[in-house]
Formats: sequence, structure tokens, C-alpha cells
Amino acid sequence: MRMSKFLAGTCAAVLAVTATSAWAEVTADRLANAAAEAEAGNWLMVAKNFDSNRFSTLNEINAGNVAGLHVITAAPIGGTEPAGFGVGSVETTPLADNGFLYVSDPWGTPYKFDVSDGKSAKMVWVCDTGIDKDPTRGVLLANRGLALSGNNVITNLVDGRVVACDSETGDVAWEKQIGKDGEGFTGAPLVVGDKIFVSQSLGDWATRGFVAALKADNGDELWRFYAVPDKGEPGSETWLCEEAGNPDCWKTGGGGMWVSGSYDPESNTLYWGTGNPVPMYDPEYRPGDNLYTNSTLALDADSGKLKWYYQYTPGDYMDYDEVGPQLLLNTKVNGEDRKVLAHFGRNGIFYALDRTNGAYIHSGQYVAQLTWTKGLDPKTGKPLEYDPSKSLQTYAMGKIDRAGAKATTCPNIQGGTNFFPTGYNPTLGIAYAVGIEGCSDLSVKTVAPADVKPGQIFIGGSGTNSGVQTGTVSAVDVATGKRIAQQPTPFPMYSGVMATPDLVWAGSTDGTFAAYDAKTLEVKWSMNLGTSFQSSPIAFTAGGKQYIAIVGGGIGLATFGHPELEGKPAANIVWILGL
Repeated sequence: MRMSKFLAGTCAAVLAVTATSAWAEVTADRLANAAAEAEAGNWLMVAKNFDSNRFSTLNEINAGNVAGLHVITAAPIGGTEPAGFGVGSVETTPLADNGFLYVSDPWGTPYKFDVSDGKSAKMVWVCDTGIDKDPTRGVLLANRGLALSGNNVITNLVDGRVVACDSETGDVAWEKQIGKDGEGFTGAPLVVGDKIFVSQSLGDWATRGFVAALKADNGDELWRFYAVPDKGEPGSETWLCEEAGNPDCWKTGGGGMWVSGSYDPESNTLYWGTGNPVPMYDPEYRPGDNLYTNSTLALDADSGKLKWYYQYTPGDYMDYDEVGPQLLLNTKVNGEDRKVLAHFGRNGIFYALDRTNGAYIHSGQYVAQLTWTKGLDPKTGKPLEYDPSKSLQTYAMGKIDRAGAKATTCPNIQGGTNFFPTGYNPTLGIAYAVGIEGCSDLSVKTVAPADVKPGQIFIGGSGTNSGVQTGTVSAVDVATGKRIAQQPTPFPMYSGVMATPDLVWAGSTDGTFAAYDAKTLEVKWSMNLGTSFQSSPIAFTAGGKQYIAIVGGGIGLATFGHPELEGKPAANIVWILGL
């Protein structure tokens, strides 16, 4: 086992301590039944279940007693080395299985803790993936979680490798180089049956996003689907590269896929969100609608064949990726039972689609301030300004171009919501999201095709915060698409949510972790733990009691106009709270 020297002695000691702790193989059947009562005390995948609802039925900690919640224990993890844009962001969701927690640091390094006594977090092992922690690596360093598969813990790495670590020992069981030429991974793997699904994240670095299916036992690749099609394939006609005098603009077209998808066992369909076209602020470089960027894709899980797609913002030039979670749920709409895919758009709009065919059902604005469009077509859900006959779109906030036109768009270029996990309470029929309230100033900076190389960030302009940014927690009735409650926060919300029967949980960039009433979003409990939160919480049981876990770390890239956030501790900490 490759292991850093400073951890090797510690891990050897705690292995002896935890040798008698319970352990169970995470079979395909267990994952398929992750929402069942038998698994209520575990959190076996980053979204809790294939439907990505992030809903836990555990209710020992509830609105009536959450005021007594306090820190039980905390444990440090690594990953504070600088890389490219600074210290990496701690964006992982912990996994819990029968008294063990599994977390990743910004480099994708997996850690296993024994928390079975409900009092402490004892490190069992750290899996050394052998990643080169090059301080000049020019990426936004982040890792959004792990996957459990049989006897292995699966991690995706920013260097393009997928690595399986033995669940008991932490040894590397296998590794595969899946991404090449500037490609890499930041999203968590998704395990379904005998396959592991991974998605290429670094679209902004002049590559194309893709979803790939791997064999779960050895990592061999089975199929791959690109978010930006090859020339001649369906969708390629929406890349008018010749018009721009750059016939190969699609080859660096973006569509990064940096958040885990969802899965519907009934139809054997994967649902994955795609990112913005690249360069993000220079649409003149890549005219057209730029399929399949800014979209939800429905893919056959066995073949990777595209079943349908829905594009939210054609020809995007506001950096409104739509990589965020795809909530799968069943509800009544106008008295009719519908199989719905619900999605909080980064563009500030909540969408409900028919997940069997991608048909638009309804939508609603969930952010407080939205200026980029005057609204959506009630039949198609496309922005009212969208003109399919035009190769360059101009939305309501105005155009940006190489002639010097600038614009201000709301919401902020990071959202609305972003990668932040959203959630859904099936009993209440309410979906939840956290996000950023504010606007961004946009401009173009032309880049010559000869200067574009995979692995180098390809922005094509500038998007900067327009003033101080704040945050919100939002609740939406999925049957109508209407926002029914909203809780403003003084700092941007960056951690994603978890839903329990009568509470919603989320963390803020200033270190505040809070529980909100599931119907009104009234704050029922909060505590500032001192580390910024960009990770998402989970609920689990140990020794028959319920606990809450979340990982905190440094503020990351931006302070959103809040100088008081500068200098927040860079230590990465696993927090465990209970009554």
C-alpha cells in the first residue's frame, strides 16, 4: 500500500484497534436498495440513492430536539497542498456503512474512519493513490466524493485515473488511466450493478466532457459518450465552427460533466448534467446552440446510447453549466401521475421534465434576482429570447462580444445553485437547493485557435462578481414549480443540502452549519464550526444512534466580496454531531 510517511504509523496503530469492527461487502443489491429501511442508517453513495434525492428517513434528530445538537468528535484529513488556483476545495460527501465513514480530500485521496463507538473517529487507513501533488497543476482542485463497490472504495482523480482501494486494507486493488490529454475527474463515481460510471470534468480546460462505463471488477472501459459530438454525429450540426473560421472549435468545446448522475432502474436509464460550451465567454469562437452542452442527457446504461436530451440555455455565454443533480421523483402534476426529472438550474430556474422522454412540464424562478432572460416559453421551456435561426443568441441581459460589449447577468455565474447537491422530501413533495444571490460582470477576451491547448483553461473573457454576494436556501413545490419558501443568508451557500423528515441541512461559506424547518425554512439550529463548508452533510447511525457528518475546509477560490472570509482555516476536518 502506498501511504504517506506521516500517516503510516498512525494507520498501523489504529488498524489494530479496529480489527474487530463490523464490515460488510457493498453488493450491487445493497446499492440498489440503498433507500430501504435495512439501509436507513447507512449512506452508501453520495446522493444516498440512485434518485439523487438525498433524503434520509432517520428522525431521532428532529425539529423538536435539534436545539441540543452538538459536536461529538472531529478528525483531520489532508489535502491542503496548493495547486494551480490555490488550496483545493473540500466538496466531498461522506459515505457511511455500518459504523465506518469514508471521505475524500481535494486530491481524491480516500480515508476510512471507524466511528462505531459513537464517541470518536479513529482513522483506519489512507489509500495512497500515488497522485502527483504538483503545485503548478492549473486546475480548480476539488473532489466530490467516493463510491463503494463490493470490497473496494472507488475514487476518481484529477489526473484522469480511476483507482480502487481495498475496503479492508486501503491497498490499491486496481487503477486505470481513463482520461488523457488534459482530461480528469472531480465528480464522484456512480456504481450500478457490475458497472462504474465516471464523467470527465475538465471541460473548461479545452477538452470535451464524457460519461464512461467501466467494469466494476477491474476498471476496463465498456463505452463512452461525449457531451460534444464528433463531426458528423447527431448534434454536431449545432457547432457552426466553419462560420467562425475555426472548423475544429468542437474539439475543445467543453461540456464538462463534473457532478454524479442519477439512475432509474425501471428504465435502465442514466441521467447526467453537462457544463457550458467553451470558451465560456466568447460565443463568436463557437457559434450555434452547442449541443449537448448545458443539458440533461438520458443515456441507456448498457450501451451509452442517447435516449433524449434537454438543453436549458442554447448558445450559453453566461457560464450557466447545468451539471447539477438530476432529482428523480414521482408526483402528481395537474392531477396526473408523472415520472419527473427535477433540476435546479444554475441559471436560477427550477425545471420539471418528463423523465421518460425529456418533455418540458413546468418551471419557476427560485433565485431572488434573475435578469438574463425575461422568462421561458410555456410550451418548450426555452428562454423567450431564444431564436433557433440565429447562430449567436442575445439574452435579456444583453450581449458580450469581441467589439467590446459588456453585460451584467443575474444570477451570479456560479449560480443559482451549482454543483451543490440538491434534495427532495417525498413526503412533503418539496425540493430544496442552496445557492448564491448576486450578479456577475461579463466581457470577452479573444483567444486565437493556435493558442488553445487541452489541459489549459479556456475562458475567452472575464466573469467577475458584481458587488457583495449573499446566499439563500430555497424550497420548491415540485408539483407546480413554485417557490414556497426561501431563507436569505448573509454569506453564499456552497455546501448542498440533505433532507430529513422535518428538517433541511446545509452549510455556509462562513462556517455556519444549520438545520432548517422542512416547510418554512425557519432556522431551527445553527453553529459556526470555524471551517468553510463546500461539502454536503449526511445522516447515519452508529451503535443504534443517529449522527450527522459533514466535512469542512478552507474557503477555496473566492470570497464573494466578503474580506472577512479571507484567512479562514485551511485545515480539512470531518465533523460528527449528535444529541
